[in-house]
Amino acid sequence: MNDGSGRIGVHDLTKQFGAVTAVAGLGFTVEPGGVTGFLGPNGSGKTTTLRMILGLVAPTSGEARINGARFAELDAPGRVVGAVLEAQGFHPTRSGRAHLRVAAAALGVPDRRVDEVLGLVGLADAGGRAVGGWSLGMKQRLALATALLGDPQVLVLDEPANGLDPEGIAWLREFLRGFARQGRTVLVSSHLLAEVEQGVDHLVVIDAGRCVFQGGLEQLRGTGPARVLVRCPDPVRLAQALAAAGVVEIDTLPDGRLGVGGVDAARVGDVALAAGVAVHGLVEERVDLEQMFLQLVSGVRR
Repeated sequence: MNDGSGRIGVHDLTKQFGAVTAVAGLGFTVEPGGVTGFLGPNGSGKTTTLRMILGLVAPTSGEARINGARFAELDAPGRVVGAVLEAQGFHPTRSGRAHLRVAAAALGVPDRRVDEVLGLVGLADAGGRAVGGWSLGMKQRLALATALLGDPQVLVLDEPANGLDPEGIAWLREFLRGFARQGRTVLVSSHLLAEVEQGVDHLVVIDAGRCVFQGGLEQLRGTGPARVLVRCPDPVRLAQALAAAGVVEIDTLPDGRLGVGGVDAARVGDVALAAGVAVHGLVEERVDLEQMFLQLVSGVRR
């Protein structure tokens, strides 16, 4: 039943807790070879979805599959999927190495793998110290090391950047990219697009338990209103020329520039040249992905 693909498939997944619907008919696919960001505001159903994918919560209806099988049907699931969920419990007096040895024994992997994963997450020098004295960021790294013990094909991470400093976030980003480049699968949740924007290849955005976007970053950018910003000494004349050329999305900005939508910079420049209007500045505005994300999730609530 295990097809070995590394693909995560979520099909019409619904979860109700009494009268509350946490996830409603959710469907998406996570492909191997890339990092997929799973985004949504707090309370949007992300953690419940991840728990259903990992077999920790039974869906009301629908299903989630990894390698074509439900989690409970996987042979040696700890060697197929590594997971880091929000709440991580470590015995404060036990060293990081000791914690990993217990987890390694449960998975049936040799002790030498413990030192390998400590090195992978940058904790080789700290492994012998009691976890109670570790920072939150170090504990996040230890949680990731635990997930890596079985050398999994798939990583499922819930808010893994919590507690990490900027250097740690940059390290995590590169680590996950390297993991995915090996043909493996990464699904990483966050409630902040800015936190994952530089490190993901694909996005699944949910709100109120429903999928509101699935695709690449450039696809999300393409859903936004791109504009050309023009600075010129005679904006009224240029606006009239643009209108005569069939361009109707024209705004005057507070700084005197024109914001022109629906066309590219070359088209605006051609119209200005034909009209004899000098142009002192011409730039294509970059769509703010964080703003697009906020519009997506706020749109569900209206």
